[in-house]
Amino acid sequence: MIKTKNSKLIERAEVLVEALPYIKEFYGKYIVIKYGGSAMVEDELRESFAIDCVLLKYVGIKPVVVHGGGHLISKVMTRMGMEVKFQDGLRITDSESMEAVEMVLGGRINTEIVSLLNKHGAKAIGLSGAASNMILAKPIDGLGFVGEVLKIAPEPLHILDDSGFLPIIAPIGIDEGGRRYNINADTVAGKVAINLSAEKLIVLTDTKGIYDGKKFLSTVKAEDINRLIEKGSIKSGMIPKAKAAVDAVLNGVKKTHIIDGRVKHSILLELFTDSGIGTQVVSNYS
Repeated sequence: MIKTKNSKLIERAEVLVEALPYIKEFYGKYIVIKYGGSAMVEDELRESFAIDCVLLKYVGIKPVVVHGGGHLISKVMTRMGMEVKFQDGLRITDSESMEAVEMVLGGRINTEIVSLLNKHGAKAIGLSGAASNMILAKPIDGLGFVGEVLKIAPEPLHILDDSGFLPIIAPIGIDEGGRRYNINADTVAGKVAINLSAEKLIVLTDTKGIYDGKKFLSTVKAEDINRLIEKGSIKSGMIPKAKAAVDAVLNGVKKTHIIDGRVKHSILLELFTDSGIGTQVVSNYS
């Protein structure tokens, strides 16, 4: 083909053409995004994430964001003289540190994400999982105020979507007695995806995806995740991500994608290109 001064414009058009079948496939469907890692910290990546989410909304897809914030929680706890401890990738949380968790997750971080997306044209709205008992939780033995999800009430999310809003969820749960719990954001994102019958769960992290030793895996079956954990290929903070991925695909979510949030527009690259950029986790029966 003869190159012309319009070559770059043609290349851009070809990118749009490649994206079209995916836009049609995902139109009107929920995509749950777990937002965390460097994508929450670096300004350029924060802007990229916001633009991706707004674009999804404008082409008729239904993004729902569940955010973490462990980096900032640890900073605040250290500043307040609290000890930062983890077990299997989960933050051990006592009553004092739970106050810091609520202040950071439900306050500062949630508000900042909402403001960022609204700056780019979204109608984002922030929610604590404790609001309207949306995330009913119970404590995990030995971890204090760390909770696990008993039930997700998706009705508030449906109502917000019907009104054109883009929900931003802080992963805080509540029990029947009104006690609040810190819940791992990956776990919450997986449960939200299941209860919305989402098309996809996308988990942003600070690595390319899942590895088997040194080998990158572009696709992993759910049945292989435990083997990779036992082998040590999946460890630390990647464990709850991988477990959430398995939970999602075994309970109705078509695919989970664990992708590198350090790449600009990683969400669009994973969703709208033939090759994608991360690891997709599929059910045993795919």
